[in-house]
Amino acid sequence: MSDVTLTKTRLFEGVWEGVLTHKGDGGFQPVLRVTHLDQPVDGVTTHEDQAAGHWVVRVPVPANLISDGLQTFVIRDSASDDVLASFALLAGDALAEDIRAEMSLLRAELDMLKQAFRRHCVETT
Repeated sequence: MSDVTLTKTRLFEGVWEGVLTHKGDGGFQPVLRVTHLDQPVDGVTTHEDQAAGHWVVRVPVPANLISDGLQTFVIRDSASDDVLASFALLAGDALAEDIRAEMSLLRAELDMLKQAFRRHCVETT
């Protein structure tokens, strides 16, 4: 069991962000390794927030890794090789039958129908 815990805070503007906490002695310096299809992902940063007592982790998602299908990123502690977190991006044709994508399309169509109906009501009165 690892003394290191990584908790996702958000995925915003192409950057996955999380908070890393460590149970144990001071002087801890995290060394993380992020991979996609067993290939390293560059640009990972960690900085200590001493006031809050944790580390802020930022993993930029390279644009060249965004493509159709499910893309999974794994975040590991380099010292212990434990998997601390992972995240996945789903895009393209794989979403064609996803219920969330269907709901989004239905909402867009409903908005279009509402606008057309309101325009019709204004024009006929």
